[in-house]
Amino acid sequence: MPGDEASPQSPPAPHPSQSPQAPHSSRPDLARAERFVWLTARVLEQRRFAFHFLGGDADPVDTALGSYLNPDGGYGHALDPDLRGPLSQPLHTAHALRVLDSLGRCAGQRIERLCRHLTGVSTPEGALPVVFPSPRDYPAAPYHPVHDDPPGELLTTGPVVGLLHRNRVWHAWLFRATDFCWDRVENLRRSHPYEVQSAVAFLDGVPDRARAATAADRLGRLVREQRLVVLDPRRRTDFPPAPGYAPGEQLFPHDFARRPESLARGWFTDEEMRRSLDFLAGAQQQDGGWPVRREAWAPGSSLERRPIATLEALLTLRAYGRLPAQVSRPGPVPPR
Repeated sequence: MPGDEASPQSPPAPHPSQSPQAPHSSRPDLARAERFVWLTARVLEQRRFAFHFLGGDADPVDTALGSYLNPDGGYGHALDPDLRGPLSQPLHTAHALRVLDSLGRCAGQRIERLCRHLTGVSTPEGALPVVFPSPRDYPAAPYHPVHDDPPGELLTTGPVVGLLHRNRVWHAWLFRATDFCWDRVENLRRSHPYEVQSAVAFLDGVPDRARAATAADRLGRLVREQRLVVLDPRRRTDFPPAPGYAPGEQLFPHDFARRPESLARGWFTDEEMRRSLDFLAGAQQQDGGWPVRREAWAPGSSLERRPIATLEALLTLRAYGRLPAQVSRPGPVPPR
């Protein structure tokens, strides 16, 4: 039956107004999160926090993001903390688009130049690899191995294509890249949690909503059948991490359905989402930040990723009504 952890059936999607609510005790401490951000975050995450939670302006976020922009139109300089060095990489592009989407600024000449960059670096099938090889051996996380002739991957192509479609960007690069994503999503037989996240990012943005809903329903069944999601945080040992993942590197319903309107929300019952959001709210640590459960391979990468994880946690909790919809006080006062 729907809602049974052992069942592959996908429950019907609830209306957004019926999103699981939490008692006051499970709400995160925003003041402690703010202190954590000021103590540990990069300028970009500090300005994103101010924009989303303190009434700050979008321009400082845009300016901070611009420091990662390369002359080729792509993004580099460890924007995604797992890839160090200055080179433009697809993971950085996906990260930049998420920031621009949150600002409502995923348009204009900057996106045109980015799409031209993507056209020049895509594989013959029009997709993006995880990591481009480079003439220098810049450090990268061990779970992102560098290949001389890397294949295109849904892991990187899906979020980029989905966000561009979500913002009604039209460019020739999108035609083959979209076909690649459809082929991968509709023919997935076995997967892993991060690839499923990328498939959701694609499906949530692609224009053909009927086709996306059908694909999402099949994908949700696959996720439950293959136990790729921890449906009850109290029984985490029943859902072992995927091969190659670090101990404890597990994903929960809120990791797939980051907002109530996501197609992935229909994969989970209200009770499953409530447990997941309770777990997310309770994961806030004493210093105010949220943990990162992937392999800690370099001190700088781990330090930079925690504020990103903290922002993602807060934005997800607010989307589900676990934080006030409006900012509680003015943002930082600009210097005179």
